[in-house]
Amino acid sequence: MGSELTARGVDTSLPLWSAQALVADGTTVAAIHHEYVTLGCTHHRTNTFRTRRGNVGEEWAELARRAVKLAKLSVTDKHTLLGSLGPVEDCYRPDRSPGEESRVSHRELASLLVAEGVDVLLCEAFPSPLEALIAVEECVRTDRETWVAFTAGPDGDLMTPKAMREAARDCIRAGADAVLVNCVSAEKTLPYVDALAGLGVLVGAYGNAAAWNGPKVGAERYAELAATWMEAGAEIIGACCGTGPEYVDALRRRLL
Repeated sequence: MGSELTARGVDTSLPLWSAQALVADGTTVAAIHHEYVTLGCTHHRTNTFRTRRGNVGEEWAELARRAVKLAKLSVTDKHTLLGSLGPVEDCYRPDRSPGEESRVSHRELASLLVAEGVDVLLCEAFPSPLEALIAVEECVRTDRETWVAFTAGPDGDLMTPKAMREAARDCIRAGADAVLVNCVSAEKTLPYVDALAGLGVLVGAYGNAAAWNGPKVGAERYAELAATWMEAGAEIIGACCGTGPEYVDALRRRLL
């Protein structure tokens, strides 16, 4: 969503980032959801990664509700609506994670998303094992199915595969129903899938295709890499930064 908003000319500068697209009327957000539906996506994330009090102020709840409503315009009952919760601070700066102080923020967003009717709560792009665990605990408190996705950063330098496996195991003990790796360069994602496999829950992956210290990963190459993730045990396949609808189309043609 974030990369596609940028590609379509929406201001995605910090601190609002993707939430900026919700401030006006959200037309572009709705259009992107609709396009992904038409291309065969079955699981759709709400544009709530940045709808936090700390990012957008007192408007946070209104914007988060708007994000869910915009997704519901296109997402059918046959699809799964994932309520997205990102880290309170920068997803590439685990050193900035407030740790235990993030609990209230995760609790209030999780509660709102459940009240608005999402099917699953997705804690995504967490480089901090502690904050990921706190977010999972607060999501599990709602009694809604909870998934957690960890990131080692595009270069894979924020978390080793072993460390991600240990963090995933802790989150599973706390009640996570699925563990995923996201926003690692697609070319470097496989070792993390290998590390997450065999933990007794669903495993997933959605990689970073952006030109990050190297050439951009094209849609067909991305689908080729995703096939190796499935062979390693991933049952949930998606797309993260630097991707767009053409990537979902390539995944559908290659994997289904």
